Amino acid sequence: MISVLLSGCAVIFPSGRPSNPVAALRYDIDRVLSDSIFVPARPSIKIVSLDKKEVLYERESKLLMRPASNMKLLTSSTALRVLGKDYKFKTSVLADTTAKDSILSGNLYIKGYGNPDLTTSDLDTLAAQVQANGIRAIEGSVFADVSFFDDLYWGYGWNWDDEPYSYAAFISPLAINNNCVKVSVTPGQSVGDSVKVVVDPQTSYVSVLNKASTVRDTVIRPLNVTRLFKDRLNTILVEGEMLLSANPVERQISVWKPELYAATLFTEALQQRGIAVDKGASIGTAPVFAREIAAHFQGLDSAVTNLNKVSDNLSAELILKTLGTTNGAAPGSAQGGVYAVHRFLNTLGIDTTKFIMADGSGLSFYDLLTTGMIIQLLEGMTWQGDIFPLFHQSLPIAGVDGTLRSRMKRTPAEGNLRAKTGTISGVSSLSGYVQTLDGELIAFAMTMQNFIYPTRLYQRAQDKIGALLAGFSRIGRTSKP
Repeated sequence: MISVLLSGCAVIFPSGRPSNPVAALRYDIDRVLSDSIFVPARPSIKIVSLDKKEVLYERESKLLMRPASNMKLLTSSTALRVLGKDYKFKTSVLADTTAKDSILSGNLYIKGYGNPDLTTSDLDTLAAQVQANGIRAIEGSVFADVSFFDDLYWGYGWNWDDEPYSYAAFISPLAINNNCVKVSVTPGQSVGDSVKVVVDPQTSYVSVLNKASTVRDTVIRPLNVTRLFKDRLNTILVEGEMLLSANPVERQISVWKPELYAATLFTEALQQRGIAVDKGASIGTAPVFAREIAAHFQGLDSAVTNLNKVSDNLSAELILKTLGTTNGAAPGSAQGGVYAVHRFLNTLGIDTTKFIMADGSGLSFYDLLTTGMIIQLLEGMTWQGDIFPLFHQSLPIAGVDGTLRSRMKRTPAEGNLRAKTGTISGVSSLSGYVQTLDGELIAFAMTMQNFIYPTRLYQRAQDKIGALLAGFSRIGRTSKP
C-alpha cells in the first residue's frame, strides 16, 4: 500500500521508485536524505516550482535553522531594492585649509562611506587627485574619518576566536583590501634557514615576527601564520617548520583598526608621489567646513556580485550598515540595517517576527531563518523585474564560478543552477534557482545543521539534490550524461 504524506512532503514507496515524475523526484530526494550522515543532523528543505506554483518537496521547512551565508540573500536583495542598483559607494578626501604655495598647512581627511571593495590602487588614484590639486606638502596629519558608521567593529554573535581570520575582518566604513594583508611564506634557500615572509601590500602598518625554519624531510611543528591579535597588535607571527621542497603558502590575515591601516596606506601613496606628510596617519572626524578635493566611487552592482559570488562577509556587513543610513539615521548601524531589511521583506509578505537577523553575513550564531522564509524571498525577488536579473546573476553558478566553481560538475546542474552557499561550524546551506530539463524555473532552499562530520559530506548531498532538480522532467526527457 502506498502511503502519501501531505502535499509537498516526501512520499514513501515501499514497493520502489514510482513512475509519476513528481513522486519519483520526491523518492529520489528521500533516498539522498536517508544517508546515515543525517541520523545526528537536521535537514530542512523546501523546493517549489515557480512556474507551476507547486511545492515539489518539503521537509521541516518551518524549522528555525542557522542559515550561515544564506543570510547574504537577505542583505543583497534589500540593498538592490533600497539603495538601488545604480548606487555608488563613495570614498572622499577633504582638506580643512587651502593650500598656499603648494603647501597645505592643515590636515587631510580620508572619509569612508562603506565601500567594501576599495583597494591600494584606488588609494593611489586618490593620491593622484590630491597631487593634481597642486599640493606638494602637508604640514598636518592624514586622518581616517569613520563617522559614517557606529563604532561596533564586529558583528553581533561573532566568536572571539574568529580573529584574525579574513572571514571575520573588522567592520569600518573606511575599509581597504578587505581589511587584510596577504602573507606569503616560502622555504629558505637551505635547511636550517628561516623561511621567507612577504607581506602585501608592503606597509609600515604591519610588522613580521619570523620564527619559522626550513627543514629537509619531516615537519615536527606545522607552519602557523597568524597575528598577535590578543595583544591588539598588527604583528604577523610566522612559526613552525616548512619543507625545503614545499610550495609557497599564502594567508589572508585581518588587521586591527583597519581605518588606520587605510590612512597609513594613503599617506604612503601620497609620499610615493612626492607629497610630504609631516605628522603621519591618525583617526579623526573632518570638520563641517572641510572641502572635498578628491573622491572615488564604486558601484553597488559589482559589490553585490562580489558579496554573493565569493561570499564575502565584510561586504555584507558594510552593506548592512549602509542600509542603516537610508532612513536618515546617522551613524549607520547593523541594527538600523536590519530594520531596513525587515521593511523590504514585509513588502514580500514575509513575517519578520518569525526569524532572527543579527548580522548581514550569516557569521553570527544568533541568526535563525527557515527554509520556507528563504523560498518566500527567492520567489519575491522574481517579482522585482528591475533588479532580479542582477540578483540572479550575482549568485554562484554550479561548476563555473564563485563558491560553486568545483561543485556539480558533469551534472545537469553545471552552468545552470545558481545558488548561495553557506558554511559555518556544523552548518551547511544552499539556496537558489535552477531550471529543469523542461525549462521550468525552480527555487530551492536547503539547510543542514547539527553535524560533526566533514561539511563536504553534506555539500555532496546538496549537490545530488541540485542535480536531480536540474535533471527533472515532467514529460519524460532525459538529461545528457
